[in-house]
Amino acid sequence: MIRINVVCIGKIKEKYIKEGIAEFSKRLSKYTKLEIIELAEEDDNKGIENAINSETERIINVISKKNYSYNILLDLKGKMLTSEEMADKIEKISENIDIVDENTIDVKNRFVTAGFIDAHVHWREPGFSKKETVYTASRAAARGGFTTVMTMPNLNPVPDSVETLNKQLEIIKNDSVIRAIPYGAITKEEYGRELSDMEDIADKVFAFTDDGRGVQSANVMYEAMIMGAKLNKAIVAHCEDNSLIRGGAMHEGKRSAELGIKGIPSICESTQIARDILLAEAANCHYHVCHISAKESVRAVREGKKNGIKVTCEVTPHHLLSYDEDIKEDNGMWKMNPPLRSREDRNALIVGILDGTIDIIATDHAPHTMEEKVRGIEKSSFGIVGSETAFAQLYTKFVKTDIFSLEMLVKLMSENVAKIFNLPYGKLEENSFADIVVIDLEKEITINPNNFLSKGKNTPYINEKVNGIPVLTISNGKIAYIDKEEINL
Repeated sequence: MIRINVVCIGKIKEKYIKEGIAEFSKRLSKYTKLEIIELAEEDDNKGIENAINSETERIINVISKKNYSYNILLDLKGKMLTSEEMADKIEKISENIDIVDENTIDVKNRFVTAGFIDAHVHWREPGFSKKETVYTASRAAARGGFTTVMTMPNLNPVPDSVETLNKQLEIIKNDSVIRAIPYGAITKEEYGRELSDMEDIADKVFAFTDDGRGVQSANVMYEAMIMGAKLNKAIVAHCEDNSLIRGGAMHEGKRSAELGIKGIPSICESTQIARDILLAEAANCHYHVCHISAKESVRAVREGKKNGIKVTCEVTPHHLLSYDEDIKEDNGMWKMNPPLRSREDRNALIVGILDGTIDIIATDHAPHTMEEKVRGIEKSSFGIVGSETAFAQLYTKFVKTDIFSLEMLVKLMSENVAKIFNLPYGKLEENSFADIVVIDLEKEITINPNNFLSKGKNTPYINEKVNGIPVLTISNGKIAYIDKEEINL
C-alpha cells in the first residue's frame, strides 16, 4: 500500500478544513495510508530566515525517519491544480521512452514543438456567428498548430462587465477545442469614453483592449494604463488616429493612387503609438501594440524599448508576407486594418523581427462572410483569416529562404508570447502543459479556402503553395486536431 505523509507547519484550526481532511482520508483509506504530521511554528522574532531554516530542518528530520512511497514538495510560488489539470501535464520527455500502449502516437520524422499561442484573434461570438463561431474558429486555430489564443472584445455584447464577459466565457467553455482567454474591453461598449468595469473582470481576462478602434482620448488611455498597472494587466492597443483615416481603405501610396482608392497614411498609426508609449512610461504600465505595420511605428517602439519603457508589439503574417504593390486589382480580399503598407515598411518589419524590436507574431484572424468581402476595397469589410495558414506561410517564405531560423519562428509564435505576458505555456518540457504541435516540414499543400475549417474564407492567398503543415495538435493534453491521412492512432 502506498504511504503518503503530509508534513505541515502550524496547527489546522478551521473546523471545515478538519472535516474535509477527515472525509478525504476516509475515502483514500482503501488505496493509501495517509498521515498528516503537524509541526509547531517557529518563533520568527529571531528573524524570518532563521525560522525558515529551523522549520526546514525539522521537516527533513521527520520525512527521513518515515517510511513513505513518495515525497511531495509544495512550492509557495506554485499554482493549485485540479486532478484534471495535473493529468494534462507533460509527464516525460526523452529520446527513448519504453512505453507503448493504445494511446501511443508515432510522429517519426516530424517536427515536434510547443503549441503556438496567438495573442490576437477575432472569434466573433457572441453576436456575429454568421462570420464565425467559437467552435469553427477553435478548430481552425488547432489546425494551424495553435493551442492557446486570446480573443478580441469587438463582440455583441462587448465584454466590459462581469455579466457580458460571462456570456462569452460560457460559449468558450462549451465549444472551444483549445484554450481560449478573452480580452476585456478598455472602455464601455468600446466607445472610448468611459472605462469598463476593469477591476471586476480583471481576474477573468487576459488583458484589456478596444481592438478595432483606437482609443482617441489621451486622457482615457492614460486612466486605463494607470488601472492596468494597478491590476498588473497589459493595455493592448489597435492604434489609429481617427482624424487621419480620412476615408481611406488601403495604404496611401503609389498603388492607391493608381487604383483610384483613398489611402490611409502611416502616421495614422505611428502618431498614436508614439503618444501611447509616453503615456505608458508615465503610468508604468505594460503597453502592447497590435499588428504594427509602418516603419515609423517600428522606430517608435525601438526607441521606447531603448528608454526602458514597458512596450511590446506584434506583427501579423500578412504584413510580413506582402506589401501594397502586391494588390494588383480592386479586390476586397486585400482589405485589412492596418492596410498593407509600402515595400519599405515591410522591410522595416522584417528588420524589427531580426533585431528584437518586434516581440511576437499574431494572426489577427478576422473572418467575414463572403458578401462582406466582394464589394471592392472601398466597400468591403476590413480583415483576413490566418489561423490555418500562418505557420506554413511564414515557414515557406522566411525559414526555407534562410531569413528566419526555425527556432526563431517557433519562439515568435509561442515562447515569446508566453514570456512577455507571463504565461505558463509555450514550453515543451516535463511538467509543463501538454500543448504540442507536430509539423510535417516537407508536406506541401495549396491554400484553398474551400477546405478551411473556419467559416471565414476571406484570404487573398488562394492557390499559394506552402510547406510546413501541422498534422497533429494537442491542447491541454487533448487532441484538438489530427490529419488522419498523416497520423495513425
